[in-house]
Amino acid sequence: MRALWIVAALCVLAVCAWPQTKLSPRWEELTADDFHSAIQQSRGTCVLPFGIMEKHGPHLPLGTDLMNVRYAVLTAVQTDFAVVFPEYYFGQIFEARHQPGSLVYSTSLQLQLLQETTDEMARNGCKKVIIVNGHGGNEHLLPYFAQTQLEKQRDYVVYILPLFEPPAGGPAKKTTNDMHAGETETSEMMIARPDLVHIERLNQESGADLARLKLPDPLYTAIWWYASFPNHYSGDGAAATRELGEYDMNAWVAGIQRAIRAVKADDVSLKLQNEFFQNVKH
Repeated sequence: MRALWIVAALCVLAVCAWPQTKLSPRWEELTADDFHSAIQQSRGTCVLPFGIMEKHGPHLPLGTDLMNVRYAVLTAVQTDFAVVFPEYYFGQIFEARHQPGSLVYSTSLQLQLLQETTDEMARNGCKKVIIVNGHGGNEHLLPYFAQTQLEKQRDYVVYILPLFEPPAGGPAKKTTNDMHAGETETSEMMIARPDLVHIERLNQESGADLARLKLPDPLYTAIWWYASFPNHYSGDGAAATRELGEYDMNAWVAGIQRAIRAVKADDVSLKLQNEFFQNVKH
C-alpha cells in the first residue's frame, strides 16, 4: 500500500513539474480552451495586422504588405504577448485594379467587413483591438474607420497604428523615389520572406516617376498614382539590402511593442467612450 502511495505522489509531482505549453499568439493556431487562456494572458489585447493583395513590381509577391506587417507583429508579440488575428487583406486598393492578382473590394464591403471583424473579435474577449497598418492605401481608410466607432456605443476600443516610419540613423538609402516595391519594401522582404524576392526580375519594368500630372500641391485627384506609376511600381528594388531591412524591421517591431504596452495600460479610452455616449443620450 505504501508503495502505491509513493507511486501516486511521484505521478502528481511529475504532472506538476511538466512544463506548461507556451501559448501561440496566432488566433488560428489556438484551441478553444487555449484561446480563452490567451485572451486572459493578453489582457484582452488583440492585434489585427492589415495588409493587401496587389502587385509589387516585377520582383515581389502580391502579399508583400501582408507578409511584412505580419512578420513585424508576430515578432513583436513574442516579447509583448497579444493575440494576433489571421491574415487580413480586405482594404483599399482601387489604384491597382488594372494589375493582375489585385483583390479589390467595394468601399461598403471594406468598412462593413472590418466593423464586423472587430465586433466579433470583441465578442470573443478582445476589448482592445490594435489595427497595425502595412499598406499605404489604407492610411485614409483606417483613421476614418476609427472615427466611425463613435457612431454607436461599443464595449471595446479600436486603436490604429499607421504605417511605420523608421527613425533616422539607419543605413543610408541610395534612392529618393521609394514609395512602392522599391528599396525599402524590398529590403524588408529580404528579412520577412527572402525566398520570395526575385531580384533577377528587376530589369523587366521601370519604377520611375512619369510625372504626367502637373497639379500644384496640395490639390489632389485619385488618378495621381497611375499618372506617375502606371506599372504600380515606384522606386528601384535593386538598391535593397538586408542591412536596411533589418534596421527597418527592428524599429518597426519596437514600435509595435510600445503600442501594445501602451494599449494594455490604457484604462481611460473605454471610460471616455462610455462617458461620451452618456452625454449623447442627454
